[in-house]
Amino acid sequence: MEKIKNLIGGELVEPSSGHYLDNFAPSTGEVYSQLPDSQSEDIDRAVDSAKTGFKTWSSFSPQQRADFLFKLADLVDKNLEPLAEAESFDQGKPLWLAKEVDIPRASHNLRFFANMILTQRSVAFTDNQNKLEYVNHIPYGPCALISPWNLPLYLLTWKIAPCIAAGNTAICKPSELTPMTAFLFGKLTIEAGLPAGVINIVHGLGGQAGQALIEHPDVPVISFTGGTQTGSHIAKTVAGDFKKTSFELGGKNPNIIFADCDYDKALETTLRSSFLNQGEICLCGSRIFVEKTIYDRFLSDLVKKADALNVGDPKDNSNFLGALVSKDHLEKVQGYVTLAEQEGGRVHTKRKVENLPSQLKNGYFMRPTVISSLDYTCRVQQEEIFGPVVTITPFESEEEVLKMANSVKYGLASSLWTNDHSRIHRVSKQLQAGTVWVNTWMYRNLRVPLGGMKHSGVGREGGEYSLDFFTETQNVSLSY
Repeated sequence: MEKIKNLIGGELVEPSSGHYLDNFAPSTGEVYSQLPDSQSEDIDRAVDSAKTGFKTWSSFSPQQRADFLFKLADLVDKNLEPLAEAESFDQGKPLWLAKEVDIPRASHNLRFFANMILTQRSVAFTDNQNKLEYVNHIPYGPCALISPWNLPLYLLTWKIAPCIAAGNTAICKPSELTPMTAFLFGKLTIEAGLPAGVINIVHGLGGQAGQALIEHPDVPVISFTGGTQTGSHIAKTVAGDFKKTSFELGGKNPNIIFADCDYDKALETTLRSSFLNQGEICLCGSRIFVEKTIYDRFLSDLVKKADALNVGDPKDNSNFLGALVSKDHLEKVQGYVTLAEQEGGRVHTKRKVENLPSQLKNGYFMRPTVISSLDYTCRVQQEEIFGPVVTITPFESEEEVLKMANSVKYGLASSLWTNDHSRIHRVSKQLQAGTVWVNTWMYRNLRVPLGGMKHSGVGREGGEYSLDFFTETQNVSLSY
């Protein structure tokens, strides 16, 4: 059984305690590797390494830093197969999805910010008093990068790339549920010849390794992607130290479908936005609102298509859904289906996962679930479920659907389906969401900021936004 190691100071090392945690494969429910049960001592070593590495790395030119990022991206592409296989097995997602989206997007992240640091603009001003003022962008130093389990390498590299492109060093804390791709990526940083201490990866539990990382006095920056409750805890913990924070948190995203939409495109995309990656994407459209005149037809067609989706072995390319990430998470999601029925909801889709091979009988599989007849204020329509469960509700007017769409505490993303251009602009402006997709879903251009309103986050992630987050601006005034 493979033992995952921490990456500290350019070397793969054992945890200081010598203790390990079991890592379960979602598709089998069995332990297949172990990860370090890191403690504060490991975080201290990683921060010291990052501080030492910062002295060298921050002196590198943008071109030198970009060259390392390009080399890392090439290595990710070269190792697409083993990285995709590791992520699929570790997280439960279909292998085809890891190959088509997660790993290619990881290398894209690295290349994007390598190019951006080479073209980063500063600003300068002159005035009629013969003074010149310009802005410097100065890296902070060691930064804490805490990433989630649903898109392990995709989201980790989205943090690492702007962080080190801007001249900082990184202490990464991947989710303890999906440590394998971070471990493999750490090996690639060694192969790329990245200077020691630039990227450090410490595995372990959030309450121990994660807590020690956010509390460390020599870590001035924290970038966190994950649940709103954890984000709130981090914010409260570091508020007194005035650490710079970026939080991309939970979502309960509305998917609004008007009768004048491109029906077939809206239906197919809704199927994808509801159940891709087992619904374990913070941007999934988990609350579907359909104009009343097409509601019955849309519900019937969505249920048929959901029931036709294959669920099973992540290695089988015919399966659209694999396994949920853990037994606890499966039970949580199933609990919301039970709650929906208690709240008066009707489950329209098939429930039993059939034809699983014997070796997968203990895996954490669940069929896509469509629920109707729920009041928009009930718990199932208000709380983030983060699984293959969607609610569907009819509406009659823009005013009514906006009231329902904006009723939750979250404000991460939304989708709007209509061919009325006036309505597009009118409704988009009134949706309380950081991202509004119109007649599409999950289109991501890294030049555009991504971030949430309300309880869905603080700060924005994107191109210049990310680079700006990882630097301190300094104004310099010269008088001649």
